[in-house]
Amino acid sequence: MKRKLFNAASGTAILIALAAFFFTIGSCAGTPAPKREAGKQYTLTVLHTNDHHGTVLPNGGQAGLAERATFVKGARQANDNVLLLDAGDINTGSALSNMFKGEIDIKAYNMMGYDAVAFGNHEFDKDLALIETQMSQAEFPFISANVLKANGKPLGLPYIIKDYDGFRVGVFGLTTRRTLVIASPDKSLAFADEIETAKAMVGELRDKKKCDVVILLAHMGLTAETDKHVTSEKLAQAVPGIDLIIDGHSHTAMAEALFVGTTPIVSANEWGKFVGEARLTIVDGKISAFDWKPVKINAKDKIEYAADEAVAAMIAPYKAEADATMKEVIAEASAPFEFGDRLSRKKEIALGNMVNDGAMWYFRTVLGKDPDFAFTNGGNIRAELPAGKLTREQITTVLPFDNWLYLTTMKGSDVLKLFEFIASIPQGAGAWAQVSAEARYTIDYTDPSGKGVLKNLTIRGQSVDPDKEYTFITNDYLMNGGDGYAVLKNNSGSYNTSTTLRDVIIAYAKEMKTLVPATDGRIAVIGGMTF
Repeated sequence: MKRKLFNAASGTAILIALAAFFFTIGSCAGTPAPKREAGKQYTLTVLHTNDHHGTVLPNGGQAGLAERATFVKGARQANDNVLLLDAGDINTGSALSNMFKGEIDIKAYNMMGYDAVAFGNHEFDKDLALIETQMSQAEFPFISANVLKANGKPLGLPYIIKDYDGFRVGVFGLTTRRTLVIASPDKSLAFADEIETAKAMVGELRDKKKCDVVILLAHMGLTAETDKHVTSEKLAQAVPGIDLIIDGHSHTAMAEALFVGTTPIVSANEWGKFVGEARLTIVDGKISAFDWKPVKINAKDKIEYAADEAVAAMIAPYKAEADATMKEVIAEASAPFEFGDRLSRKKEIALGNMVNDGAMWYFRTVLGKDPDFAFTNGGNIRAELPAGKLTREQITTVLPFDNWLYLTTMKGSDVLKLFEFIASIPQGAGAWAQVSAEARYTIDYTDPSGKGVLKNLTIRGQSVDPDKEYTFITNDYLMNGGDGYAVLKNNSGSYNTSTTLRDVIIAYAKEMKTLVPATDGRIAVIGGMTF
């Protein structure tokens, strides 16, 4: 779409330190502005991705790093001035990427020639040493102006400046302060206020560095997770002078740019399924036109971009090593975990208990969170686990879907509606729920209505308080309304951990070493089908 033209930190100490650092850095300082011809049109093509989350290989025929590389190479051949950017969250996703701690992804980004990548919150899922390792592996800078080390200097670079024939571009990064809550950043790091930092950066790039175009890589999101969450839209409303905001964090799929005044905000969804392509026309140092579109990187029935041979060859040995680990023994089962004729869709089963209790263990032990309960749809569980030694492959067979775990908050009144819906699901349907030990209830199928009726619901041993807020774990499929779970849209806050249920249960099994199948009556059934 064409651009419409109009006429129109954690504290003061952090911002002072940040300002002092900006004063001392010298990127392009003293360099004369690029020469340009009066009235001549110059163009810049900005390619961008976000929320890659370790999607090394195509998923359902779509995306893939080697396939993305082919598109990028073609765009470079077709355009003179190309800027390639990513708005953060390279890390945490597929087992292949996780196994090698993002090394494959960074190598592929190097080969594609990324100009800059913003720090996303998932870059802070592990320790600071891993971040520093990844920064050393990268041939591109990680940028964020508001993630500060103990000495007040940014962890990476606050911005980059690129000179082209006829114009200068400044790109700065920001990382949501929600990272302090939803990730595990090193305690030596501080996160400055996004809006105040953005104002300082615009002044720095416009006034001191004489940039004609200012772009923000904002790992901030377009969906407010709390009242205090500064989204990219909220920032655009508060900070003038930004020519383009490339958003990440909320995984937003866009068909066209969102304009806040004269500032367009764009996002390329997630996992490399799309690459955003913006085209800026610049005359006399000002943007005269703006076009943007999302480019889909393949589909199951339409492969437009073949895998780049060099990137595919780089990935191949990593994949071979990962495939070999599928035979790795990770735990032992003391007895079979029955599945029968899809029993996860009909009654409480030990496999459903283990999966949800394992999710609770992971959130409490690994992520340091304390949810009230966990649940998943029975159709998410696909096979039995035999007695004896269990391999990574067997867990993958039980949980074959790339289901991302969400941490979600709802008022008790909506939690009651959730469990009333769960009780109404016919036995045998994939939506039928399995739950963690913290939730206990009865489904009575003898009601004259012919539907299951919820009875005796307790969470953590207490009746549900309609006015209390409850936090729980479920998966992305249900959060998006899958299997009829529209009630989950009533949440007052949700967060995609970008961790798959499968990887969580593999970690749980490795920690437990021996898995013992057991049921405890958390789901009681009156009437219903005969098993």
